[in-house]
Amino acid sequence: MSIAQNIEQITQTIQQLSQINQRLPNAVKLLAVSKTKPIPAIIEAIKAGQLAFGENYVQEGVEKIQYFIENYTSTDLPLEWHFIGPLQSNKTRLVAEYFDWVQTLDRIKIAQRLNAQRFEHLPPINVLIQINISDETSKSGISPDEMMLFAREIAQLPRLKLRGLMAIPKPEIDKQKQKIILLQMQQLFKQLQAEFPEIDTLSMGMSDDMQSAIECGSTMVRIGTAIFGSRMSPKTEAPKTGAK
Repeated sequence: MSIAQNIEQITQTIQQLSQINQRLPNAVKLLAVSKTKPIPAIIEAIKAGQLAFGENYVQEGVEKIQYFIENYTSTDLPLEWHFIGPLQSNKTRLVAEYFDWVQTLDRIKIAQRLNAQRFEHLPPINVLIQINISDETSKSGISPDEMMLFAREIAQLPRLKLRGLMAIPKPEIDKQKQKIILLQMQQLFKQLQAEFPEIDTLSMGMSDDMQSAIECGSTMVRIGTAIFGSRMSPKTEAPKTGAK
């Protein structure tokens, strides 16, 4: 199937799952994970109505964002760019200058650098706290016990806007075990909302666990392979003629 057909099918699935689980219409947002995907594939997704994209690699993401800034106006094409990879200190300036969201915030040093480097003419950058909910040494994120203190520290930084939580749970074949972990994230999200009522985003769920994530309160699912197909090596070369 084409990228457009994939997006249509996933969108319908999200709507059906939302209805089954008595979620409000449009309660779950689709983030298209476009890392390693070439610009023509992103253009195809845009033509299908997709406007929010997730990138894991800073330089690759910035090159794509620059292409769309140069070839489209923000009014004609209000794209939303999410950084969803591990963020190193030496890359915070580029992220602060170009991205709209950072979903993987887990260190106060990174938060402080993003706050200092965000341009005044831009709105505050939206941030999510990454929770290492499965306690995996191979993954980034803070422990649940650290969440409230970290959230309060972020709330003191005026160029950041805390929007909620993000997690990449350990893959589970057993759906019940999977849901136990996802429900723990839902409880953390509610705990955070109790102190910060403006919190509105729980980013969890990918191609393999989207259904369970929506059942457990996710407000944003991050889908890559099911939209664009299998991974490709990074390639950001723009089309020879600027398709719009």
